[in-house]
Amino acid sequence: MFTARMAYLDDNFLLSTPLAAELYHGIAAAKPIIDYHCHLPPKDVAEDRHFENLHEIWLEGDHYKWRAMRANGIPEKYITGTASPWEKFQAWAATVPQTLRNPLYNWTHVELRRYFGIDDLLEESSARKIWDEANRQLRSDPGLTARGILAKFDVEVVCTTDDPADPLPHHERIRHDQLSGDAGKFTSKILPTYRPDKAFALADPVAFNAWTDRLAETAGTRVSKFDDFLEALGRRHHAFHALGGRLSDHGLERAPALECTHEQAGAIFDKIRSGNTAPDAAGQEQFRTFMLIFFAGLDSASGWTKQLHLGPLRNTNPVLHGQIGADAGCDSIGDAPQARALAWYLGRLAAAGTLPKTILYNINPADNYVFATMAGNFQDGVTAGKLQHGSGWWFLDQEEGMRWQINALSTQGLLSRFVGMLTDSRSFLSYPRHEYFRRILCDVLATDVATGRLPDRPDYLRRLVADVCHDNAARYFGF
Repeated sequence: MFTARMAYLDDNFLLSTPLAAELYHGIAAAKPIIDYHCHLPPKDVAEDRHFENLHEIWLEGDHYKWRAMRANGIPEKYITGTASPWEKFQAWAATVPQTLRNPLYNWTHVELRRYFGIDDLLEESSARKIWDEANRQLRSDPGLTARGILAKFDVEVVCTTDDPADPLPHHERIRHDQLSGDAGKFTSKILPTYRPDKAFALADPVAFNAWTDRLAETAGTRVSKFDDFLEALGRRHHAFHALGGRLSDHGLERAPALECTHEQAGAIFDKIRSGNTAPDAAGQEQFRTFMLIFFAGLDSASGWTKQLHLGPLRNTNPVLHGQIGADAGCDSIGDAPQARALAWYLGRLAAAGTLPKTILYNINPADNYVFATMAGNFQDGVTAGKLQHGSGWWFLDQEEGMRWQINALSTQGLLSRFVGMLTDSRSFLSYPRHEYFRRILCDVLATDVATGRLPDRPDYLRRLVADVCHDNAARYFGF
């Protein structure tokens, strides 16, 4: 029975009305997951990785938790350093009670419940009990391997994030196992996503040239001139397509918008290849502009969806970046202006007839309405929801950020055409993020009914929930 006061994380967590509970439990919860953007390692799926302990599956590489631990005064030794897995878990357990009202508190306990059936609150006094029980299950439960987890959470599709220079052996192995029957009942589609950001990372010409050589080797060609470079990238795009890939992705502080001809891009490329000489800032932006237009052409011709993740400031702490490297938890929301350059880029593609289906993700909440209205500028009247205002991403993939995104999309576009949530995660323990989003979506809709903002039409509401949680994505991406 629904009650006004709810116990922590009970069945109606985040659901504030009986209708919200009905929509979630009756429709949303039963829908399979299409995780169309994440950073799960395909190697782990190919090998059906068995995780040794809770640190390995839960803390290793999780920069959300690392940031919280640093804020709690935990020395780096116990975060990314030389401490043992148990000591690092102890440090996290000591931090958890300090995360009240941070989304990490709820995520932590939802994950312990959904994966391990552990209802205890994580703190220093419960750490050993939880560690031992979770590790026992990890050792013995086939539902807690990489493939087992995807099956357990009814994950229909996973789109990993992959470099064009990667020959994709793990995707090949997964495909082989499934076609040959060696994968057993494991049926989740694991598909590559084309992430060619290194193709315009010109600030370090030595690294760029080394990456270009790897690209050439993977593509089975020589890259001595600019057209060879473009051909190699095109070959890899076709290879991704052959393995089921249907999305590309770019992560940028902002869209570039500086006109660049083929000849100018070629001259920049030749200078780097011949002398390891980086172009100036304007030259780098010109090259990025040319390449992003080129990649859009590949996507459009193949019927793919392009993703643009715009706005972060990365690796802002030089000390930790020097010690740990990228993805150390030292990134933040940026405040670069987005609208004019993004409009130029999308407009250029639309004029050329090469604007693919595109998802725009903003990391700065100040850009919610900018991106929602920008998507509306380029709908074509043919493909429903062709331009998407993407789900709350990174710092916005929490309750407040999700509600903001849902509201901005609803007021400036069509929520009914939204392709829904993704994990954007490196962790196999992140699938409750989809539950979290689905509960919030159902609560938003039901609250509008309760306050007279929407009609009490169960047929409308059930269809919208089913579409946003799964069915729109299934239609839109064409997997």
